[in-house]
Amino acid sequence: MPKLFQKAVFRGVELKNRIVVSPMGMYSAENGQVTPFHLVHYGKFAMGGAGLVFVEQTSVTRKGRITNGDPGLWEDGQIEGMRQIVQVIKSHGAAAGIQINHGGRKSSQQRAFRGNGPLTDRDIEMGEEMWQPVGPSPVAFSDGFQTPKELTKEGLEGIREAFAATARRAVLAGFDIIEIHMAHGYLLQSFLTTLANIRTDEYGGSLENRMRFPLEVTRAVRAAIPASMPLFVRISAVDWIDGGWEIEDSVIFSRRLRELGVDLVDCSTGGNLRAGSTNANLARGPGYQVPFAEQVRREAGIATGAVGMIRTPDFAESVLADGKADLVFLARQMLFNPFWAHHAAEHFGLTSDFADWPEQYGWWLAKWGNALRSRGESLMDGPRISEAAE
Repeated sequence: MPKLFQKAVFRGVELKNRIVVSPMGMYSAENGQVTPFHLVHYGKFAMGGAGLVFVEQTSVTRKGRITNGDPGLWEDGQIEGMRQIVQVIKSHGAAAGIQINHGGRKSSQQRAFRGNGPLTDRDIEMGEEMWQPVGPSPVAFSDGFQTPKELTKEGLEGIREAFAATARRAVLAGFDIIEIHMAHGYLLQSFLTTLANIRTDEYGGSLENRMRFPLEVTRAVRAAIPASMPLFVRISAVDWIDGGWEIEDSVIFSRRLRELGVDLVDCSTGGNLRAGSTNANLARGPGYQVPFAEQVRREAGIATGAVGMIRTPDFAESVLADGKADLVFLARQMLFNPFWAHHAAEHFGLTSDFADWPEQYGWWLAKWGNALRSRGESLMDGPRISEAAE
């Protein structure tokens, strides 16, 4: 059995395989509420065979949204929409995860597909709301972005409680796993990096001080959820900017997360560049972030998730089989092929009878597969060139 399709257990949750659909912002919520789009969007990944499907970064406060299109769980009225998504995901055999987040100094910006920059007059004319972002220090994300208001200790206390309250609502919605977003330049990661945090109080300066607020949030969320519920954290393992956060910092931070009851560190990178979260690093090649997951796993003694242009079943299997990570997280590849997990199983010869596919699909595909095999054709290949030409 390939490692990719071996079960993984975190506390009281068993994943049927080690394939995870990464949280990906769709910027399509309406006033913080999910829509029918989200039901179809997340349901198809579960139908496609992934072991764990993450709902995109979900805001813990209204002003913590990155864009006007972000979903939220800052009030009880948002639970029911999330509960419906959970039910759809679980009905197809996947575990349901949710990533909770505060956008920090990157809040109040354009939806990604409208520019991913500061809001413009045209955006306001289209009905978008603008608000004052907050952060550890009054340091703008980039030229043209608003300067965030520095958070007071009272403000920090309110956001810390908002994370805990959102986690409690996620439990009520039925999610299996919660991931705290501490990557990509959003609020919690901006406390960690000296690129955004120039405070002189106990929340700035030394590494210990810069870790303080993210660790306080972790402690509050862990206390707010059942002991049987796994808690993941996504980090930016490095900033990719001189003078910023480095992998050695991530190892130290991950050890502290483990001590507080975090079960897995999801190792992404970047986010403090104007180009976005990780888009600027696509040219680095397949698996460019895997070494960070491997190092954190080895040196911090905690399970990790590997991300970053993991596209083929063989490469995903090698990441796990070589002990570089415990789970593989796929994002854009899943958008391109929501049935990637089922196709990977076909690739490894695990589902010749399509038993793991949705029953409504499986019986059709089994007949089709038998017919193709009788012609000497592979299920994963297209028609012969001569046949296509006819």
